[in-house]
Amino acid sequence: MNDSWLYSRDDALLVEEGKLVGIDQPKQHLISKLLERHDHQLKVVSVVGMGGLGKTTLVKKVHEDPDVRKNFSVRAWVTVSQTCDFPKLLRDLIWQLYEEGKKPVPQSIEPMTTAELKKIVKDFLQQAGRYAIVFDDMWDVEFWNEIKFALPEGNYGNRVMLTTRKADVASASCTESQGYVYRMGPLSTEDSWTLFCNKIFKGNRCPTYLMDVAKAVLDKCDGLPLAILAIGGLLASKDVSRVDEWEIIQHSLGGELEGTGKLERVKRILSLSYNDLPSHLKPCLLYLSIYPEDCRIHCRALIQLWIAERFIEWRGGMCIEDVAWGYLSELVNRSLIQVTEVFYEGSPLTCRIHDLMREVILIKSREQNMVTVTIGQPMTWPSEKVRRLAIHSSSNSSNIQYHQQRQYFSFEHLRSFITVSSTNPLLSKTFLCEVLRSSKLLKVLELGGQEIEETPNEVFNLLHLTYLSLCDTKVERVPKAIGKLQHLEYLNLGNTGVRELPVEILKLQKLRHLIVFQRVDPSSADYGFHGFKVPSKLGGLLSLQTLSTIDASSGSVIVKEIGKLTQLRELCITQLRREDGKELCSSLVNLTSLRQLSIASIGKGDDYEIIDLNHHQHSLSSSSSCSFLQSLRVLIMRGRLEKMPIWITHLQNLVKLDLIWSGLRAEEDPLESLQHLPNLGEITFCGSYQEERLSFKAGGFLKLKRLWVKREGKG
Repeated sequence: MNDSWLYSRDDALLVEEGKLVGIDQPKQHLISKLLERHDHQLKVVSVVGMGGLGKTTLVKKVHEDPDVRKNFSVRAWVTVSQTCDFPKLLRDLIWQLYEEGKKPVPQSIEPMTTAELKKIVKDFLQQAGRYAIVFDDMWDVEFWNEIKFALPEGNYGNRVMLTTRKADVASASCTESQGYVYRMGPLSTEDSWTLFCNKIFKGNRCPTYLMDVAKAVLDKCDGLPLAILAIGGLLASKDVSRVDEWEIIQHSLGGELEGTGKLERVKRILSLSYNDLPSHLKPCLLYLSIYPEDCRIHCRALIQLWIAERFIEWRGGMCIEDVAWGYLSELVNRSLIQVTEVFYEGSPLTCRIHDLMREVILIKSREQNMVTVTIGQPMTWPSEKVRRLAIHSSSNSSNIQYHQQRQYFSFEHLRSFITVSSTNPLLSKTFLCEVLRSSKLLKVLELGGQEIEETPNEVFNLLHLTYLSLCDTKVERVPKAIGKLQHLEYLNLGNTGVRELPVEILKLQKLRHLIVFQRVDPSSADYGFHGFKVPSKLGGLLSLQTLSTIDASSGSVIVKEIGKLTQLRELCITQLRREDGKELCSSLVNLTSLRQLSIASIGKGDDYEIIDLNHHQHSLSSSSSCSFLQSLRVLIMRGRLEKMPIWITHLQNLVKLDLIWSGLRAEEDPLESLQHLPNLGEITFCGSYQEERLSFKAGGFLKLKRLWVKREGKG
């Protein structure tokens, strides 16, 4: 992961873009509507306006305000979107509500009918006290007519907020409850200027010589925050001392904004931002068309797809993943991608693209035949040569059958086949096999979340395959034929039933990421993961950067092999025996690039075996000891510790530490030995300590933002 993500203070990396302007007054106004004491019935507050005005941002600020949090014991946020999968939405709402209420989620909600799911929501809310629920991006009245029956009125002053682009949706949702409709307008001239300068000049004043051209550009944005941020991101990449560069943008905007309405004009502005991208970033942005509207895009998965598609250019002395993170950073800084969640160390976890930007990307992608998107399994095949096919879910995709209209199908040019998981199976087995059988040049195959019980045999004839993901499927075994895929660089079998890999996996000399695991307890990561058993000569896979999660119960031979994988950046080990601790320390000495390390001993909970990792200082020279795991940023240990390993207190780059079920002796205060670590930002103790044994001293933990102390494995 690129170091620039870890320490950058650029506002574009924050979940909220820059310093929000023009939002305080409407925020307080909406809060007052939510907290009106005289109104004890269910009340709906609707925020309506065109795309790009910042409706979601405003409502999010209201929803997270301390006064709102204090007055509503249960809160939830639901993103609806235009292609809403209603049963999935209800299941997501149930998960949120039960997690918010710190209650176990009811078993077997997956096969439940819509009516049953609504009853669970309603029953929970009736007993929960006062609730506030947001439905973001509602597109039609029919959705409200469905969801309202799951929302009990009660006498607690329950509140529902929603955002929508449609006035009829806002009115219909508020009519029955005598609710309130807030019509959101564009920013004022003053607020637009403030936002514009914050984006380009980081809050400083605009130079006098740029004032005229800056105001001319800003006038074209017409108070729409999305347009201001997009063009601001474009101008921020220009030389501030070159007025002519700014004038080129100004004059280009003049022609682009000759549209019939604001939406069309904003689309053209966003197209201009795309046109200004360097050539290496354009395919990366267009590739986002593989994701559906309002999709929560996992950044790590995205950059691996970029790499597999060969969009990332190798740079001397840099790991290709770091180059890819740099690409993502550039797109974020231009306001073309919005970061929605960040890791503990400040790097992006998830991102999204604005609805309007997605429309522009889809248009450009179709023009360049970058990606072909279908809703559900395609019944006919387009006449043009399809290079990348992305299949999105639809509400009735489970009913789609593959018709033997072979004359309409042509797969020989297909390079990437990607499905976006949903509650309904997207593919029939017949269709999938037909695609794989015909697509001899396929390089990327993403089938995560599909109803697949075994890997289709046709996969192993795809000799050009570089990326294969079967995560979240029901696959339980990997055939020996996996050895035929000698160009494979990324293999993801996460959350499957696979527990062992055949010796043929050692033939995959280009493999950089090997991910095979399953949670011990599906409801909590605190109990760790089941790993997989590997052949004894694992150390031959010299290109590996990610190895997760390896079962070390077979003994020291495997642990020793790990020391040969000197390119590793992420390592997860489970079922480690006490007697193998010394060998593991010896192996870790060689892993100078390791950034994330997760270790779990044999056992579970209070029965975890001791992790004995206090050997390295005896077997290393003083110079090796100083450099031991100095690249490490994340350390997770599940198992008992006789004492805190001394080397942990020397990890200068560590940002996150989890000690789970460690059972350290009562006289040892772990915080005392950790407080001087300069970058430590998050600590989790689970089933390990009593709070009264933890102490802070002045001057320690300069970057600590979060301390979790859990008495049990869950919660």
